[in-house]
Amino acid sequence: MGRQEPRPHATDYAYCEDLLRRNDRDRWLASLFVPGASRPHLHALYAFSFEVARVHEIVSEPLLGEVRFQWWRDALDANSEADAKGNPVGAALLDTIARFSLPKTPLLELIDARLRDLYRDPMESVGALESYTEATCANLFRLATLILDGEEAVAGLGVSNHAGIAYGVTGLLRALPWYCARGQVFVPVEILRAHGATQDDLATGRASPAVLAALADLRALARAHLETFDARLHSLPDHSRSAFLPVCLCEPYLRVMEKPGYDPFKTVIELPQWRRQWILWSASRRWE
Repeated sequence: MGRQEPRPHATDYAYCEDLLRRNDRDRWLASLFVPGASRPHLHALYAFSFEVARVHEIVSEPLLGEVRFQWWRDALDANSEADAKGNPVGAALLDTIARFSLPKTPLLELIDARLRDLYRDPMESVGALESYTEATCANLFRLATLILDGEEAVAGLGVSNHAGIAYGVTGLLRALPWYCARGQVFVPVEILRAHGATQDDLATGRASPAVLAALADLRALARAHLETFDARLHSLPDHSRSAFLPVCLCEPYLRVMEKPGYDPFKTVIELPQWRRQWILWSASRRWE
């Protein structure tokens, strides 16, 4: 299994890195702390995720989004690789899959999960939210560990799942104003009902006590998975741990949401880049 710099697709990998640097800064910053030879392949993986995630933003109707998703499914099909290689993200991804013998099923699951974004279906339960974040985030962590270490031990420990749910839920909370403005509500209906809140409260940006209580439950959910992740992290092979570095930013973001004056529909949940880099660097040393 080759781990050399991917020279034949250097332009494609450079495109992926630029895409990530501009649109998914946290994952790009985290990639700076993984071995240099593996870095371009993580860029390809995350660039694919970004391209699929933004489909619902750039199409005017769900059917057009389904067409784009089908293109990506076909791109992962061995019989359609020639067409996919005309797309820099597709070319880099296929090269990465081939170099590391990555399974394609997690990528197909990610595409299927993003169908929900097109139709803005309500998230009925906590279990549905966990399944969604497992498909869209945990699968990326799983594949990243295979790139870095080539081992499947992570899957048995469930570390990828807990990391993905924590990272995914934190990300959805950070993006809450943007999603709600589009009429897309990821807060599970069962949590809203438990506090007497409704989806309309979120869609209209009403930061009522009931809504704030529901969001507190989501932060608790993220932290529960973070706790399990932290407990299991050091059981992993050393080489695979850096795949999970983005997760170390979750708790700092969650704390911003608990500061006085927090308004879930107006407060920008962000950290200065220098602080993110310091957190990532500290975690990379701590996890060695």
